[in-house]
Amino acid sequence: MKQLTREEIRLQRQHIRERAATAELRLPDAVLDIRKSLGLTQEKFAELTGVTKRQIAEIETGKANPTLDTLHKIGKLFGFTLGFVPKDTSGPSAPPPKIKM
Repeated sequence: MKQLTREEIRLQRQHIRERAATAELRLPDAVLDIRKSLGLTQEKFAELTGVTKRQIAEIETGKANPTLDTLHKIGKLFGFTLGFVPKDTSGPSAPPPKIKM
């Protein structure tokens, strides 16, 4: 894995925090992005979280369905806690229905 500069790590972390704040941080990409933003290999990330390297690989590829405990271990390393985030329904995802008069 390419060693990131401090500035690259800072920018990646900032982007992840912004995505989390807007509820755009989703599995499995979130785990991969968090690991990369810390500049860690899967092996080192697994060692620090207490999750196996195989679990990390399967989560990152979307093959695993991690438990809440596993997600807590991963999030804790980045300073995240788990919780429910409401969807923003005020966005432009669907146009309002047309009303004929």
